Amino acid sequence: MIHLKSKEELELMYLSAQLVSKTLGVLAKEVKPGVTTNHLDKLGGEYIRDNGGYPAFLGMYDFPKNLCISPNTEVVHGIPNDKPLKDGDIVSVDCGVYMNDFYGDHAYTFAVGEVSEETEKLLRITKESLYKGIEQMKKGNRIGDIGFAIQQHCEKEGYGIVRELVGHGLGRKMHEDPQVPNYGRRGSGKKIEDGMVLAIEPMVNMGTEKVFFHPDGWTVTTLDDKYSAHYEHDVCVVDGQPKLLSTFQYIYDALGIVSDEEKPFLFKP
Repeated sequence: MIHLKSKEELELMYLSAQLVSKTLGVLAKEVKPGVTTNHLDKLGGEYIRDNGGYPAFLGMYDFPKNLCISPNTEVVHGIPNDKPLKDGDIVSVDCGVYMNDFYGDHAYTFAVGEVSEETEKLLRITKESLYKGIEQMKKGNRIGDIGFAIQQHCEKEGYGIVRELVGHGLGRKMHEDPQVPNYGRRGSGKKIEDGMVLAIEPMVNMGTEKVFFHPDGWTVTTLDDKYSAHYEHDVCVVDGQPKLLSTFQYIYDALGIVSDEEKPFLFKP
């Protein structure tokens, strides 16, 4: 069942999503060669608690850490550890917050130091595909329109779209209906309505779309050991149009990035 949110519920979800976004902004300054993912995990968990939230991933399905942090060939659900990041790495930081009875869920893939042009392109195309998907989250469209837009943008560059992992509805539960694949057919799937909230999250591989699920029950890596990128926004539909509950602006402020990509989708609580 899809739970459509009221104006008041969207405003509470906005606060949860914004705390996730602020947490990623704090971590953006810390992602550098020599830093461990355990350090990022500890810092993120402390920031969430200090600002009135709870790290949503901690204990969810028995996950052992505050954040999912996935370097390089890890697609998602990486378990933080003491291995230092190095120059040329990329690292996806996926953060969840529970606050005001609602969840926020948000991810960004960071470049560590100087990365190759090939890697920069993977990050750029994957993030562009996120917004291609968001553009399709309009009243009257269908879930398949979102996945189709993401798939088209990435596959024309030769990238693989992960099939086994998808986006999802979001609200009082972390994972609500509907599922939101990053591939699909135009005009297929559930119809998009006002009050719908989705976590749209392209997971895009530099090579094959195929992945390997590790025995630890969490870590997912690319089958060909090529890099994978992951970006995620929390998006609602207001007056028929997609609006962002989350933002990358705190990350951009920390890193000195100038961007107007979110301007068409600003949510006004």
